[in-house]
Amino acid sequence: MFDAETTALLRAVLDEVCESVSRYETSARTHVASMIVEAASKGETSVDGLKQIGRSALREAPIPRN
Repeated sequence: MFDAETTALLRAVLDEVCESVSRYETSARTHVASMIVEAASKGETSVDGLKQIGRSALREAPIPRN
């Protein structure tokens, strides 16, 4: 679907947006990733735009609280 450069960009954005989320919180990370990929597939390619979408998705993500 995406070329290697775009895939690397999307992964970097996901990692930055989710830096405070445990890698074991797969539901939250999956939600954020899906929103970022959806935005990219609709033409959003700017790093800032993708980060903003990712941060918004993270606020909505299902993250268990202790």
